[in-house]
Amino acid sequence: MEFVFVIPRPSLFPESYPHGFRFFDAGSSDDKVETETTAEAFAACVREHGFFVEREYAERTPALKQVIPYSLVVRQGAAGSPEVLCLRRTKAGGEARLHDKLSIGVGGHINPVDMQVATAGPDSDSPTQGHSQERDGSDPIAAATRREVAEEELSIEGPYTVHRVGLLNDDSNPVGAVHVGLVQVIAVNGPVAIREVDQLEGSFVSVAELRRLDSTGANFETWSSLLLTELDHLVSIPANTTGHHGHNSEGEVLTACH
Repeated sequence: MEFVFVIPRPSLFPESYPHGFRFFDAGSSDDKVETETTAEAFAACVREHGFFVEREYAERTPALKQVIPYSLVVRQGAAGSPEVLCLRRTKAGGEARLHDKLSIGVGGHINPVDMQVATAGPDSDSPTQGHSQERDGSDPIAAATRREVAEEELSIEGPYTVHRVGLLNDDSNPVGAVHVGLVQVIAVNGPVAIREVDQLEGSFVSVAELRRLDSTGANFETWSSLLLTELDHLVSIPANTTGHHGHNSEGEVLTACH
């Protein structure tokens, strides 16, 4: 039996239900579409209103939103331009609705183990220990990000930086109606490898290539398709802001993303 982390819909969206991707409110004057909340306010909502329920119940209860850390992994390419990790979910993966779909987001549900890690405190003996909020007793999202991105799905060699940038919401279908995505940009400098090679394949590609894939009808999963129009803003974030840091070891060459 799996338990997942949820937030009551009225606590998360007290005034309106946004559709698509919205950057956190940063008081900026550019043309980004922003939420009516800040990253800090969202973190406070997680602490004050979040709890765990059985996943089976959560999947059929739109009054609850399952929080999914959804991370874009970004690096500087050889030509100096940003590249984004593009993944394809193979038919060996667990969720049939995602088979053969392309994704620029990595992540999954927050589970009780992430709360246990978050409350355990810093572990100086861990060679993959990051700093900031990852294990400071208050942030299961950071613990879930580390588990999913740097320990289960991928292996990131060397330091990486996590930037929390906004929320993804799509109530147009039954799956989206019970989930909300916390969009993050993870900036990496070292090699990145896929751990779940039986379920995932992929490579780093340019923003231009992602746009080409989209324009030619590539089968992106819904959340990734909602982020494609904001790629220029998203890939520029690591160069313009600071974020939370982490570290992992191991790294290999990725397989091709077609």
